[in-house]
Amino acid sequence: MKLHYMGKYNLNPDSLPHEPHKPNAVPFKEIQDTKKFGIISNVIAMIVIVLAFIPLFFKYKLELFPLPILIGCLLFYFILFPHELLHAICFKKDVYLYTNFKQGILFVVGPETMSKGRFIFMSLLPNLVFGFIPYIVSLVAPGNLIFATLGAFGAMCIGSGAGDYYNIFNAFTQMPKGARTYLHKFNSFWYLPEDK
Repeated sequence: MKLHYMGKYNLNPDSLPHEPHKPNAVPFKEIQDTKKFGIISNVIAMIVIVLAFIPLFFKYKLELFPLPILIGCLLFYFILFPHELLHAICFKKDVYLYTNFKQGILFVVGPETMSKGRFIFMSLLPNLVFGFIPYIVSLVAPGNLIFATLGAFGAMCIGSGAGDYYNIFNAFTQMPKGARTYLHKFNSFWYLPEDK
Protein backbone atom coordinates (compact mmCIF):
# COMPACT_ATOMS: atom_id res chain seq x y z
CA MET A 1 0.00 0.00 0.00
CA LYS A 2 1.26 3.46 -0.91
CA LEU A 3 -0.71 6.30 0.68
CA HIS A 4 -0.98 9.66 -1.09
CA TYR A 5 -2.38 12.64 0.80
CA MET A 6 -4.31 14.65 -1.77
CA GLY A 7 -5.43 17.53 0.46
CA LYS A 8 -8.80 19.20 0.25
CA TYR A 9 -11.44 17.42 -1.82
CA ASN A 10 -12.98 19.90 -4.26
CA LEU A 11 -16.41 18.14 -4.35
CA ASN A 12 -15.83 17.09 -7.98
CA PRO A 13 -16.01 13.27 -8.35
CA ASP A 14 -14.23 13.50 -11.72
CA SER A 15 -11.10 14.70 -9.90
CA LEU A 16 -10.79 11.41 -7.99
CA PRO A 17 -8.25 8.87 -9.31
CA HIS A 18 -9.99 6.20 -11.37
CA GLU A 19 -9.24 3.77 -14.15
CA PRO A 20 -11.30 2.74 -17.18
CA HIS A 21 -14.18 0.43 -16.39
CA LYS A 22 -13.61 -3.31 -16.54
CA PRO A 23 -15.43 -5.26 -19.26
CA ASN A 24 -19.06 -5.92 -18.34
CA ALA A 25 -18.79 -3.91 -15.12
CA VAL A 26 -22.05 -3.58 -13.21
CA PRO A 27 -22.66 -0.55 -10.98
CA PHE A 28 -23.79 -1.27 -7.45
CA LYS A 29 -27.43 -0.38 -6.94
CA GLU A 30 -26.73 2.36 -4.44
CA ILE A 31 -27.83 5.87 -3.59
CA GLN A 32 -26.32 8.19 -6.21
CA ASP A 33 -27.12 11.54 -4.58
CA THR A 34 -24.27 12.21 -2.09
CA LYS A 35 -26.38 14.64 -0.03
CA LYS A 36 -29.20 12.10 0.27
CA PHE A 37 -26.68 9.39 1.14
CA GLY A 38 -25.17 11.64 3.81
CA ILE A 39 -28.55 12.34 5.39
CA ILE A 40 -29.57 8.67 5.41
CA SER A 41 -26.16 7.62 6.80
CA ASN A 42 -26.38 10.18 9.59
CA VAL A 43 -29.90 9.12 10.55
CA ILE A 44 -28.85 5.46 10.65
CA ALA A 45 -25.73 6.39 12.63
CA MET A 46 -27.79 8.22 15.26
CA ILE A 47 -30.22 5.29 15.61
CA VAL A 48 -27.32 2.81 15.98
CA ILE A 49 -25.59 5.03 18.56
CA VAL A 50 -28.77 5.41 20.65
CA LEU A 51 -29.37 1.64 20.55
CA ALA A 52 -25.73 0.95 21.47
CA PHE A 53 -25.94 3.28 24.48
CA ILE A 54 -28.95 1.48 26.01
CA PRO A 55 -26.97 -1.52 27.41
CA LEU A 56 -24.28 0.89 28.62
CA PHE A 57 -26.84 2.94 30.55
CA PHE A 58 -28.09 -0.20 32.29
CA LYS A 59 -24.60 -1.40 33.14
CA TYR A 60 -22.97 1.86 34.20
CA LYS A 61 -26.02 3.65 35.66
CA LEU A 62 -27.11 7.11 34.64
CA GLU A 63 -25.32 8.94 37.48
CA LEU A 64 -21.92 7.60 36.33
CA PHE A 65 -22.52 8.13 32.64
CA PRO A 66 -22.43 11.85 31.63
CA LEU A 67 -18.62 12.15 31.87
CA PRO A 68 -17.87 8.95 29.88
CA ILE A 69 -20.23 10.13 27.12
CA LEU A 70 -18.41 13.44 26.87
CA ILE A 71 -14.94 11.87 26.89
CA GLY A 72 -15.99 9.06 24.51
CA CYS A 73 -17.38 11.61 22.04
CA LEU A 74 -14.19 13.68 22.19
CA LEU A 75 -12.01 10.59 21.67
CA PHE A 76 -14.13 9.66 18.66
CA TYR A 77 -12.96 12.79 16.80
CA PHE A 78 -9.32 11.81 17.33
CA ILE A 79 -9.75 8.52 15.45
CA LEU A 80 -11.28 9.91 12.25
CA PHE A 81 -7.86 9.94 10.56
CA PRO A 82 -6.78 6.50 11.95
CA HIS A 83 -10.18 5.14 10.82
CA GLU A 84 -9.31 6.05 7.23
CA LEU A 85 -5.78 4.64 7.62
CA LEU A 86 -7.27 1.26 8.57
CA HIS A 87 -9.31 1.35 5.35
CA ALA A 88 -6.15 2.32 3.45
CA ILE A 89 -3.97 -0.57 4.68
CA CYS A 90 -6.38 -3.01 3.03
CA PHE A 91 -5.32 -1.75 -0.40
CA LYS A 92 -2.32 -3.37 -2.07
CA LYS A 93 -1.50 -0.52 -4.46
CA ASP A 94 -1.94 3.25 -4.43
CA VAL A 95 -4.58 4.71 -2.13
CA TYR A 96 -5.51 8.38 -1.90
CA LEU A 97 -6.61 10.31 1.21
CA TYR A 98 -8.85 13.36 0.82
CA THR A 99 -10.18 15.83 3.36
CA ASN A 100 -12.68 18.67 3.34
CA PHE A 101 -13.25 19.48 6.99
CA LYS A 102 -15.64 22.34 6.21
CA GLN A 103 -17.98 19.79 4.61
CA GLY A 104 -17.18 17.11 7.20
CA ILE A 105 -15.44 14.92 4.61
CA LEU A 106 -12.52 12.55 5.20
CA PHE A 107 -12.11 9.48 2.99
CA VAL A 108 -9.73 7.21 1.11
CA VAL A 109 -10.18 5.92 -2.41
CA GLY A 110 -8.18 3.49 -4.50
CA PRO A 111 -8.92 2.37 -8.06
CA GLU A 112 -7.60 -1.19 -7.70
CA THR A 113 -9.89 -4.20 -7.87
CA MET A 114 -10.43 -6.46 -4.89
CA SER A 115 -12.31 -9.60 -4.00
CA LYS A 116 -15.66 -9.48 -2.29
CA GLY A 117 -14.05 -10.73 0.92
CA ARG A 118 -11.30 -8.10 0.94
CA PHE A 119 -13.79 -5.35 0.14
CA ILE A 120 -15.98 -6.40 3.08
CA PHE A 121 -12.95 -6.67 5.38
CA MET A 122 -11.69 -3.25 4.22
CA SER A 123 -15.10 -1.72 4.92
CA LEU A 124 -15.45 -3.37 8.34
CA LEU A 125 -11.91 -3.19 9.78
CA PRO A 126 -12.02 0.31 11.39
CA ASN A 127 -15.45 -0.41 12.87
CA LEU A 128 -14.15 -3.62 14.44
CA VAL A 129 -10.98 -2.05 15.86
CA PHE A 130 -12.45 1.21 17.14
CA GLY A 131 -16.09 0.22 17.59
CA PHE A 132 -17.12 -3.35 18.28
CA ILE A 133 -14.02 -4.50 20.20
CA PRO A 134 -13.96 -1.59 22.71
CA TYR A 135 -17.74 -1.76 23.06
CA ILE A 136 -17.78 -5.49 23.84
CA VAL A 137 -14.86 -5.13 26.25
CA SER A 138 -16.78 -2.41 28.10
CA LEU A 139 -19.82 -4.68 28.46
CA VAL A 140 -17.85 -7.58 29.98
CA ALA A 141 -15.32 -5.52 32.00
CA PRO A 142 -15.75 -4.22 35.56
CA GLY A 143 -18.15 -1.30 35.88
CA ASN A 144 -15.82 1.66 36.29
CA LEU A 145 -15.28 5.05 34.66
CA ILE A 146 -12.53 3.85 32.30
CA PHE A 147 -14.61 1.03 30.82
CA ALA A 148 -17.73 3.23 30.68
CA THR A 149 -15.69 5.71 28.61
CA LEU A 150 -14.43 2.88 26.41
CA GLY A 151 -18.02 1.77 25.85
CA ALA A 152 -19.18 5.27 24.93
CA PHE A 153 -16.26 5.60 22.52
CA GLY A 154 -17.06 2.20 20.98
CA ALA A 155 -20.75 3.09 20.61
CA MET A 156 -19.86 6.30 18.76
CA CYS A 157 -17.47 4.42 16.45
CA ILE A 158 -20.01 1.67 15.74
CA GLY A 159 -22.55 4.28 14.69
CA SER A 160 -20.07 6.16 12.53
CA GLY A 161 -19.71 3.08 10.32
CA ALA A 162 -23.18 3.45 8.78
CA GLY A 163 -21.77 4.18 5.31
CA ASP A 164 -19.38 1.23 5.59
CA TYR A 165 -22.24 -1.10 6.57
CA TYR A 166 -24.16 0.08 3.52
CA ASN A 167 -21.20 -0.91 1.30
CA ILE A 168 -20.98 -4.30 3.03
CA PHE A 169 -24.72 -4.90 2.53
CA ASN A 170 -24.41 -4.04 -1.17
CA ALA A 171 -21.44 -6.38 -1.61
CA PHE A 172 -23.23 -9.27 0.12
CA THR A 173 -26.48 -8.82 -1.78
CA GLN A 174 -25.26 -7.82 -5.24
CA MET A 175 -21.91 -9.46 -5.98
CA PRO A 176 -22.07 -13.02 -7.33
CA LYS A 177 -19.52 -15.66 -6.39
CA GLY A 178 -16.11 -14.97 -7.92
CA ALA A 179 -16.88 -11.31 -8.66
CA ARG A 180 -14.40 -8.53 -8.03
CA THR A 181 -15.16 -4.95 -7.13
CA TYR A 182 -13.55 -1.55 -7.57
CA LEU A 183 -14.25 2.10 -6.87
CA HIS A 184 -14.81 4.42 -9.80
CA LYS A 185 -14.97 8.00 -8.56
CA PHE A 186 -17.56 7.78 -5.75
CA ASN A 187 -19.30 4.63 -6.94
CA SER A 188 -18.65 0.92 -6.58
CA PHE A 189 -18.78 -1.55 -9.46
CA TRP A 190 -18.46 -5.30 -9.68
CA TYR A 191 -17.47 -7.55 -12.54
CA LEU A 192 -16.70 -11.19 -13.21
CA PRO A 193 -13.12 -11.69 -14.42
CA GLU A 194 -13.01 -13.06 -17.95
CA ASP A 195 -11.06 -16.16 -16.88
CA LYS A 196 -13.99 -17.27 -14.64
